[in-house]
Amino acid sequence: MTVSNSASGRPHRRESVAVDVGGVIVGGPAPVIVQSMTNTDTADIDGTVAQVAALARAGSELVRITVDRDEAAKAVPHIKEKLLKRGVKVPLVGDFHYIGHKLLGDNPAAAEALDKYRINPGNVGFKDKKDKQFGAIIETALRHSKPVRIGVNWGSLDQELLTHLMDENARSPEPRDARDVMHEAIVQSALMSATRAEELGLGADRIILSAKVSSVQDLVSVYTMLAARCRYALHLGLTEAGMGSKGIVASSAALGLLLQQGIGDTIRVSLTPEPNGDRTLEVQVAQEILQTMGFRAFVPVVAACPGCGRTTSTVFQELAREVQDMIRDRMPEWKTRYPGVETLNLAVMGCIVNGPGESKHADVGISLPGTGESPAAPVFIDGQKAMTLRGPNIAAEFRAIVEDYIERKYGVRSRRDVAE
Repeated sequence: MTVSNSASGRPHRRESVAVDVGGVIVGGPAPVIVQSMTNTDTADIDGTVAQVAALARAGSELVRITVDRDEAAKAVPHIKEKLLKRGVKVPLVGDFHYIGHKLLGDNPAAAEALDKYRINPGNVGFKDKKDKQFGAIIETALRHSKPVRIGVNWGSLDQELLTHLMDENARSPEPRDARDVMHEAIVQSALMSATRAEELGLGADRIILSAKVSSVQDLVSVYTMLAARCRYALHLGLTEAGMGSKGIVASSAALGLLLQQGIGDTIRVSLTPEPNGDRTLEVQVAQEILQTMGFRAFVPVVAACPGCGRTTSTVFQELAREVQDMIRDRMPEWKTRYPGVETLNLAVMGCIVNGPGESKHADVGISLPGTGESPAAPVFIDGQKAMTLRGPNIAAEFRAIVEDYIERKYGVRSRRDVAE
């Protein structure tokens, strides 16, 4: 699938049907949306509310929760109510497997409170029950005017369909590789389920498809095929991406390749958290993928050099970390008070080689002294040298300069908007 680049250098997005998910538009002309998923027991209302709120505060625009049993389904409307009381309006997606038809049917309050249902055609039902149970979920979605994500996963692929395609391939005079047949089965499962949903009355503007695998090249192959054969909005994610740097690198490679082709309307980075780790890391990584590739701006960017033999001091590393932490901590407040602050560019450099040049390219930049250099740190604002900092309080002074710049540049926009 060839996608031409725009004048900005970014690829043109694949045309897809827009879907309204609780007021958040996925697909169509909307930007690529970031979503995440809780790992709490949904029946633990307070724990789930706290994690959903944290994910939303971190920037997740959709949050999926597990609805695996009656207690979880009964908790959903209470979770929604408590979130709204906190002022958290992020749309909630219910994740259903095996008995979703029953849980939705028995708990109409949950069906109404959720903003989208996620179902897996590989385990929505088996044999003669499959069509009936799939149909029951679609009918519930129609009754409550909810969109549905049909999410195929190769770990729970429709075995009947896969066996049929494998047998058909074996009889072919030129059989394809078994992996190619697997890819075709994944794509067919998604498309056949979407077609059936439309036959039952669910419009394309209420259908999102996903086709998750855990290998980068497999994911690229499957989504390239899927994107070429439909106009449904597509959710991207490398399933079981892994922990730490492995999961981040694998997800970045897979999603980056697809996004560069113009494929993808919403993404999730499925990281395995450290024990008791921060679940919001997956939101941060998803945002950074989109921002690094130039598709969206979420937080100010901090350019910082990697360090070398000229930068044996750790001062610039510590300042870069402090500035990055300040941005993450203050961003929830900044984005309400300072419209456009997410486009801010900062630079924290470690020596005279590239420091002044990089700092001039940033909105606000500082070039800290390297090994053997004069103990002075020139600060550049909008490309011009504004001052030189010296002494033990450089970090605090630079953070204050950044705060002042944000107030002067973006506070003006806020005040102008209010006046208008």
